[in-house]
Amino acid sequence: MARPIWSGSISFGLLNIPVSLMSGERRTDLSFRMLDSRDKKPIRFERVNADTGEEVPWKDIVKAFEYDKGSYVVIEKEDIAAAAPETHETVEVETFVDAASIDLRFFEKPYVLVPGKRAEKGYVLLRETLRKTGKVGIAKVVIRTREYLCAVMPHDDALVLILLRYPQELIDLDEYKLPTGKSADYRVAPKEMAMAEQLIDSMTSEWKPRDYHDEFRERLSTIIKKRIKSAGATTKFEEPEPREDAATNVVDFMSLLQQSLDTKKRTPPKAAKPRKQVAKKATKATRKTVRKKA
Repeated sequence: MARPIWSGSISFGLLNIPVSLMSGERRTDLSFRMLDSRDKKPIRFERVNADTGEEVPWKDIVKAFEYDKGSYVVIEKEDIAAAAPETHETVEVETFVDAASIDLRFFEKPYVLVPGKRAEKGYVLLRETLRKTGKVGIAKVVIRTREYLCAVMPHDDALVLILLRYPQELIDLDEYKLPTGKSADYRVAPKEMAMAEQLIDSMTSEWKPRDYHDEFRERLSTIIKKRIKSAGATTKFEEPEPREDAATNVVDFMSLLQQSLDTKKRTPPKAAKPRKQVAKKATKATRKTVRKKA
């Protein structure tokens, strides 16, 4: 059984629904090691100084930003910690939007939200309300050390959490030379359009994901199994032990919902917290480091 990435809660208004964040994808890529063809021994990659060629131990390695060709500014651990989000295990829904209003390019990586013990009522309440209204929750979530934008939406019996890309991560379509305007502007005849529609209609079928397989991986896996069998090798795999979900108490949902409605009609997006002190501290640490290195 898979381990949860973290156990926390979904929060919107005054409601908190205990959940566990589980991975929603399974990586099936084949991993390879590089060997020396002469004796089949693994190749080791070392951390070496570009000038001296000497190996550098981890304790002497620092992170730096290359602001100009060959010019670096060292970033201390304190600088990174100052910019990092507060570690918490909550999916904080800030607003709800129409599901159809989100550009498909924003969707990046899926996760599954699994209800904690005795949290099924709140889980079903949110799932079915989202399904009925056609809305999705836009939230912030911290996974490991990074804060992500995400969407919480219903899918079958589950609430899924999908990481979203920020607008800055998408390339504006105007940067590419694309054909604009109507089909008539490109001399596409009505008869050609009708034939194309007829062809698409004849090839239309129900979407069945299970009908599709990574054929290259399957063929390569077969070759690997034959090689392993001919070499007499064996493999072992140990299943990770499951972890208990966090327990929760019985909640008066009617009371919390009424209080949330009395407080605000909808949850507005949170304003960014000022970071003047943090930025000042980071800048001071950076100047000190630059003088030190100089």
